[in-house]
Amino acid sequence: MFGKNTKVDLELNRIVEQLIKTGGKEKILPIVQSGEPVLRQQTMAYNGQLSKRTLVKLIDTMHTTMLEAPGVGLAATQIGLGLALAVVEDHVRDDEDDPREIAEFPFHVIINPKYTPASDKTASFYEGCLSFDGYQAVRKRWLDIDAEWDDEDGNRHKERLHGWPARIFQHETDHLSGELYIDRAEIRSLTTYENLEDYWCNDPVPTEAAEELGFAL
Repeated sequence: MFGKNTKVDLELNRIVEQLIKTGGKEKILPIVQSGEPVLRQQTMAYNGQLSKRTLVKLIDTMHTTMLEAPGVGLAATQIGLGLALAVVEDHVRDDEDDPREIAEFPFHVIINPKYTPASDKTASFYEGCLSFDGYQAVRKRWLDIDAEWDDEDGNRHKERLHGWPARIFQHETDHLSGELYIDRAEIRSLTTYENLEDYWCNDPVPTEAAEELGFAL
């Protein structure tokens, strides 16, 4: 649980409430794009600075914004908020031959997340980002990780993640330390969504990496 003696930061709580209101009735916030300083900042650990009511509204708004984008993850920095908080969600698709090892990844709120590699195996696939809109590039990531995070009630969780869920968790956790996927991507593979679908989904990319379509995080 978050510390019992933790006090709500009234000024931060007010700022977050104002941010939520910008989403209107649709609860859809604008997503910060690459170049905004907030995407390059180390976020502040969350330990109960927001009221429970405000936190619940923030999570709901982030979830709606993520799904509308559409994406499978959204970090607080991507809506301009420097808190160590993200939402993730993805579901199995119809393609049984998808090499990315997509698995059911139900909606999670991941607060103060961290991860460590659980093996030396890596996988390279196309990956996108809602804050680098319109492009994707091949990124090598750990295939298996030991993930840790707090939920919205302050309970600590530990779980071994594999394949695509592990990639999503790494992507969003990296956001909270100021890293974008493009920082360590195979730059020669950078492509627009349209060209990815037209040229690279079924053909080798000009790198040592694999060639499958990714999703924005």
